[in-house]
Amino acid sequence: MRVIVTGGDGYCGWATALHLANRGHDVAILDNLVRRSWDNQLRIETLTPIAPIQRRLERWEQLTGKPIELMVGDCCDYPFLSESIRRFHPEAIVHFGEQRSAPFSMISRERAVETQVNNVVGNLNILFAMRDLVPDCHLVKLGTMGEYGTPNIDIEEGYITIEHNGRKDTLPYPKQPGSFYHLSKVHDTHNIHFACRIWGLRATDLNQGVVYGVITEETEMDELLINRLDYDGVFGTALNRFCIQAAVGHPLTVYGKGGQTRGFLDIRDTVRCIEIACNNPADSGEFRVYNQFTEQFSVSQLAEKVKEAGSKMGLDVTIEHVDNPRVEREEHYYNAKNTKLLDLGLQPHYLSDSLLDSLLNVAVKYRDRVDMKEILPRVTWKKGAVEEAAGVKVG
Repeated sequence: MRVIVTGGDGYCGWATALHLANRGHDVAILDNLVRRSWDNQLRIETLTPIAPIQRRLERWEQLTGKPIELMVGDCCDYPFLSESIRRFHPEAIVHFGEQRSAPFSMISRERAVETQVNNVVGNLNILFAMRDLVPDCHLVKLGTMGEYGTPNIDIEEGYITIEHNGRKDTLPYPKQPGSFYHLSKVHDTHNIHFACRIWGLRATDLNQGVVYGVITEETEMDELLINRLDYDGVFGTALNRFCIQAAVGHPLTVYGKGGQTRGFLDIRDTVRCIEIACNNPADSGEFRVYNQFTEQFSVSQLAEKVKEAGSKMGLDVTIEHVDNPRVEREEHYYNAKNTKLLDLGLQPHYLSDSLLDSLLNVAVKYRDRVDMKEILPRVTWKKGAVEEAAGVKVG
């Protein structure tokens, strides 16, 4: 089918665009390339060397003969967005084109506003463009498990059946987001649900857990296709950060008590989940929610796994508990459901010694690129960015 991948130059979007193209879909990437700009503004750089998007796509076509169209522009620019959708006429839109970092959204008022405007307005623009131009198109939207927070009950997939005062109804699951970023995703969810209900659009919201890994079938074809691997305190996620810290001999920085438990999945499962959602579209007027993760771990459990794997490779790995920059429960109940994608055929890649070895090997290969000043967190939920606290504006 014809698929637009917004945010196709980013971590999940790049791997997804290549995967869908490799499976025979006609793919276009729509991206304003702001992720690269944010790196420059924050003076950070991903571990792996990332070529310009045009060079990446040229190499992909040389290797596979399957061109991917590039449309450079902003989802918040409605004339550009609507013209791109009108011309390409997609059957599915995979929407990754959002600011995806909780710490980024907590740096300052300006970054919180930037996050919410970029995410909420861009998503709204897509909904209106679908209504007016491609009403049968299927929206596959990347949400986040962080919308739910850490309730003291099981987390269902999007909806919960409640009995109250003798009456029963199935309602959207309550949301307890933990940052301005997660709040933006909640707003997206409500807007998409409304658009499906009122306009008859079709959408699948994939509440994704924390993604780890760098290699997919497509990104390992050539050095120019390699994916991002972020380790800094703004964009780096737990397992990826731990592997890079192990590679450079820095203690694994566990925030607080380390009991924070979340859903996790391999980047290879991210792209497969997107493919499954595209191949099994929602019905007209239907708003589906799938919880997109494969396993649950606490931060301390991840650190112990990396320590064990690193020690087997001859790395001297230690664990250090640091003050938690976030405002979150460090010990809590967590049990989330994740059966719907499995029912549709997902065959998960579980976190194993071989996967950790692979990730650690990538970290070791590029460890000379690590900026040691970026190992520790830079943003606290109560004060914002370290630089701003010191009177120096970030960006």
